[in-house]
Amino acid sequence: MSTLILFLPPTRPGPTTEYSHTLTADGHSALRHATAPAALLPEPTRPGGEVVAVVPARCLSWQRVQMPVGVPLGASQQTPRLRSVLEGLLEDRVLDDASQLHFALQPDAQSRVQRGDPVWVAVCDRTWLREHLQALEAAGRRVARVVPEFAPGPTASGHPELCALGTPEEAFVVLTGHGADQGVAVLPLAPMALALARTGLPPADAAHTEDHPLAVRAEPAVAALAERTLGQRVALHTASQRALDAARGDWDLAQFELASTGRTRALRKVGSMTSALLNAPQWRAARWGAGFLVLAHLVGLNAWAWQERQSLAAKQTGVRAALTQTFPKVQVVVDAPVQMERELAQLRQAAGSVSARDLEPLLAAAGAALPDGRLPGSIEYTPGELRLRGVMLAPDEESVLFARLQAAGYRARLDDGSLLLRTEVSP
Repeated sequence: MSTLILFLPPTRPGPTTEYSHTLTADGHSALRHATAPAALLPEPTRPGGEVVAVVPARCLSWQRVQMPVGVPLGASQQTPRLRSVLEGLLEDRVLDDASQLHFALQPDAQSRVQRGDPVWVAVCDRTWLREHLQALEAAGRRVARVVPEFAPGPTASGHPELCALGTPEEAFVVLTGHGADQGVAVLPLAPMALALARTGLPPADAAHTEDHPLAVRAEPAVAALAERTLGQRVALHTASQRALDAARGDWDLAQFELASTGRTRALRKVGSMTSALLNAPQWRAARWGAGFLVLAHLVGLNAWAWQERQSLAAKQTGVRAALTQTFPKVQVVVDAPVQMERELAQLRQAAGSVSARDLEPLLAAAGAALPDGRLPGSIEYTPGELRLRGVMLAPDEESVLFARLQAAGYRARLDDGSLLLRTEVSP
């Protein structure tokens, strides 16, 4: 499953709004990165592909709140009551009217509340976010997930990280991982950003960074400016790399009135897992192993089928050989069992003997099995089948009759007031 990852512009959408986007097939490497209006955005290249919208760091506010015990926080339980609780908790912390803002809880909020821990809440302008999602849906690019560009929590390095973004005229840095109770900080590109990052380190690590500076990443457009301002080298980190990192995160800001149904979320999760199994580099060895396993099974099944065909052909050859050796006059074998039965019938007829399918053996078997004094009203005979009409039997007599006939090699049943006998096995 391929993924189209796009950044939402900080301004409200309009006819000329363009979206910076990245197209990926495995979630780890970018196929291409460009900017285009909503109507000209590429579609995911595979069936079941999804569109992921990234909310820029400057458009989000991060608040850490202590939720009341007993408030349901599951994805299917985000009711107006929960939103009212969040509005009450955040009313004094945000500058805008809380009713005009969109809230999103961190992924493991339910378990954290049960442990008594505070949870992170992402806050952004609700109208701005809804209008962008509607504009993308109108252009045929329905957004499956909404993720933050940066999220609070520990970083991959385990230390605070700085990322310089923007343009040379309007540059800024994003600080993450600088404390358990600190969210994502957006600061001007200035030396104080490094000092703030060091405040989140333990004393031993902070002393260590005096000689070994913290790693700083930067977009190519502001890399040189970041090096001059911060006084150290920076690593290039492109917008497509940030998009891929954000899309692999656990956050989904599409909650409350913007949330998808439970079935959609389940299908999306299954699709993401399938895409990772089929395309992600870390699953390459497993894919090769599964391929070899399937190949081995196919080879084994074909070998087994070949052996079965050989065995069947040998049996058919043996049957044909038995027919032609027993009856040399048979030159062409079409259906060996039928031809052998026909030859045996001709031999019996020539010798004047009878078979179990003839009238006399059938009458003898019926006479021996019927109770004394029970005579049929009429008899109908066809090769291998005898019908005796007008035979009336009690239930206990039926079971005894059927057992006797079965012991003699015949099958019997009552059919519309008549007794029908058939040979059990053709000679």
